[in-house]
Amino acid sequence: MTAPGPRYWILVVARALPAAIVAIVITFSADHGVRLGALSLGVFAVITAAIVIPTAALELSGVVRTLVLAQGVVLAIGALLAFIGLGGQIAYLLFLTVALFVVSGALELAAGLKARGTFAAARDWTFVGGLSIVFGLAMLLIPVDYSQPISVPDKVVPNLTASVIVVGSLGAYAAIVAVYLVIAALSLKWAPTAGVLKETR
Repeated sequence: MTAPGPRYWILVVARALPAAIVAIVITFSADHGVRLGALSLGVFAVITAAIVIPTAALELSGVVRTLVLAQGVVLAIGALLAFIGLGGQIAYLLFLTVALFVVSGALELAAGLKARGTFAAARDWTFVGGLSIVFGLAMLLIPVDYSQPISVPDKVVPNLTASVIVVGSLGAYAAIVAVYLVIAALSLKWAPTAGVLKETR
């Protein structure tokens, strides 16, 4: 399989952008309802898919390309389902979040493990893929009907609900991914030979 070219770091930065956008929007939004969650999930997934699919097609080959392409397709389908569910309920958002991150994360993790020792970028795929799986599985622990009053003197504070937890967690996940990918991209830029390790036979 062919390793990514020396400018691969630019694609890593590009992939950090949707994560950063989602993290910022969620952080500064007062409403962590289902609609914001579905919209954020859809935007994150569709932009990431638009970066991952051409990256796989142009920069990769072999089993790794197949795995990354499959990840891109899963993200694109997930984005479509998220946009369809903008007016849906928390159960739909929760199910979609779990399915999307577990499946896409498993594909990315598999690509990273397959390319380990060949691409420096493989460690980034492994980290983000593993983090996505953990995030998706963690969402399974949230009861759909969860609602907990918050007591703050002299202030009106909305209840802590399942949607607040899911959307807030998505923002935290996106922030971690954005920061990690920017650091990873700069590492590849400053050490270009690390991004283009040997080609496997």
